[in-house]
Amino acid sequence: MPIALLTGRGVVKVTGEDRVGFLQGLVSNDVSKVAPGVAVWAALLTPQGKWLADFFVMAEGERLLLDVEAAQAAMLVQRLSRFRLRARVALRDASAEFAVMAAWGGSEAPGGLPPGTLAAPDPRLPEAGWRILAAVPPVVDASEADWDLHRLRLGLPDGSRDLEPEKSVLLEGGFDELGGVSWTKGCYMGQELTARTKYRGLLKRRIFPVSVEGGLPPSGTPVLRDGVEVGELRSARDGFGLALLRIDAVAAGVVLSAGGARLTPRVPDWMRLPGASAAVS
Repeated sequence: MPIALLTGRGVVKVTGEDRVGFLQGLVSNDVSKVAPGVAVWAALLTPQGKWLADFFVMAEGERLLLDVEAAQAAMLVQRLSRFRLRARVALRDASAEFAVMAAWGGSEAPGGLPPGTLAAPDPRLPEAGWRILAAVPPVVDASEADWDLHRLRLGLPDGSRDLEPEKSVLLEGGFDELGGVSWTKGCYMGQELTARTKYRGLLKRRIFPVSVEGGLPPSGTPVLRDGVEVGELRSARDGFGLALLRIDAVAAGVVLSAGGARLTPRVPDWMRLPGASAAVS
């Protein structure tokens, strides 16, 4: 089972007896389900329901550890701290204390991990493997680029590389199907727009995995269908990428263009789209 060190990830530590209830009222998923060996994937939204950050929540004793994009760790501490009020909770950027890793290619927990290492299955998809936090990183045998290619093939978004702060809607990034939203836990910040988007069928765009033929265009390059802009390319590597596309522009056999490259979108098995016309085999 390959293990890769994810240098672009950091850790936020949440302590205090109110830590679960505090996060429960702010983030998109049910934090009460976090337990040793069980991680939850969740997002922090603006009051208007737009994405700010997403992270994996893991438990270690009397603290919660948030596996988050390193560049967002300080912002996440600052944003969450605004709502602390009288809650008995403390937040701190603990990125310097942990190595964040991903392992994939097997259903069993990776072996040979140092004592005290936290490992939990990636809650999004079984194929996504395991999330690992360690004070002393184990020996790794894969690169961050290897992991990046694996998650692109699965169609999994990667934070601000694929989602736009204060602009993206959770359901565009697959948070519903990938288990990043609880529809039963009660209120959280930004819940109203998220629920309205789902139950009123307002979603018009999705992040789709695409294969790329030709030179790889930079992120943000407009994607065209028959000369009409239908979206834009997000993160990509080695002939695979993610693109935010209008759902009605994706159909079986369609080929899109971005810069000088040809893009073929794919609907992964986990994704649910309205109607049958958008299905891509």
